[in-house]
Amino acid sequence: MSSITSLIRRAPKRFSAVVAMIAAAIIVPAVALAWGPDRPTFTIENPAGYVTFNSITNNPAHGDERNFVQVKESTANNSTYADSVALAAGKEYTIFMYYHNNAASNLNAGGTGIAQGAYAKAQIPAVVAKGSASTKAVGYIGASNANPLQVWDDISFSNATAGDIALRYVDGSAKIYNQGATNGATLSDNIITTGATLGYDALNGTIPGCNEFSGYITFTVKADQPNFDLQKQVRLAGTTEWKESVEAQPGATVEYQLQYKNTGTTQQNNVVLKDTLPANIAYVAGSTYLKNVSNPSAKQINDDLTTATGINIGNYAPDSVAYVKFSAKVNSNKDLFCSTTTLHNVARVETNNGSKSDAADVVVKSDKTCAPNECLPGIPTGDVRCTPPPELPHTGIGENTVAFLGLGALIASIGYYIASRRAATNL
Repeated sequence: MSSITSLIRRAPKRFSAVVAMIAAAIIVPAVALAWGPDRPTFTIENPAGYVTFNSITNNPAHGDERNFVQVKESTANNSTYADSVALAAGKEYTIFMYYHNNAASNLNAGGTGIAQGAYAKAQIPAVVAKGSASTKAVGYIGASNANPLQVWDDISFSNATAGDIALRYVDGSAKIYNQGATNGATLSDNIITTGATLGYDALNGTIPGCNEFSGYITFTVKADQPNFDLQKQVRLAGTTEWKESVEAQPGATVEYQLQYKNTGTTQQNNVVLKDTLPANIAYVAGSTYLKNVSNPSAKQINDDLTTATGINIGNYAPDSVAYVKFSAKVNSNKDLFCSTTTLHNVARVETNNGSKSDAADVVVKSDKTCAPNECLPGIPTGDVRCTPPPELPHTGIGENTVAFLGLGALIASIGYYIASRRAATNL
């Protein structure tokens, strides 16, 4: 039996194309569902003697009206509407809410069967935590003269991904469908806060009793998940191939490249890059350049990259990329150990959703002449002067972790009105 299919069959031809696309939806069986409050129920043959919503148990168009909220992935067939859905980052989901004033039609003439101040409202979770099997969203239908004043039904979201997912309501997506003048009208975005006013001839809160005045609402939420990558590479000055490690002579100049990419579904603002140079290699002043969609030819920027402050490289939408390149000079032979020295250079990106690090190495072999068991001329192996200065903690690409911070604020703060949309190429 098909709830939404039956609903569409009795609709007038002026129903919008959006309505026609729902023709394949199927009814969800009314078994042990989470709805409320407990209330008297009615049938199509014996409707209510007063204004009450979604309390008929054998509606040919919908089945048990107490189960009036369903959800599906927006691009999926309407037959997939269900009481739960598994989330995937970047996907959009359509939520369906059925409404029906169950008052008998003979009560409309005197006004006692007409709902006043009718509205729809939904509570959508800001965050569905990773591993969650059943995070609830709740839909409400009510009116100022209904008994009970409002009824509710819930759906659930699950999240089997590696990180938390934020649910963001898509502005302007709430629509109402019925056989009246308001068919296809856009409802207020207040549907997810204080409620959106419903109506039949106008969005004035007035809905007469009887099946012919029933309808449904749909709106969309998007599953947002922040993520990003950082890659650090190095090359000898004058060469073109970027590598994880290079061999260099004492006094050589090398170039480092940091690549940041927003691999999530949310914008990241005020992205900061920092680079920690080890001993025996020095930053070349004035050598830092930034390349992104706003600076396709690369722009010289300040020298703060290797300081504790780092550099703020701006705001980045999903799939956006930025490259930062700078030069450094290996110390001369006199400052190096007799043996091979690995200069381990660590870069770090800090975002409003956490941080990641990556590293690149410059391998330098000194041509100093040392006696056996000496690290420097005249200094025996094992001397404290043979130990390189300690490095800051770092993680490799495979060890990177990210803390998804402040996801609860994403519903209000996520924006997509930025210019940096596409990836730039290497420096």
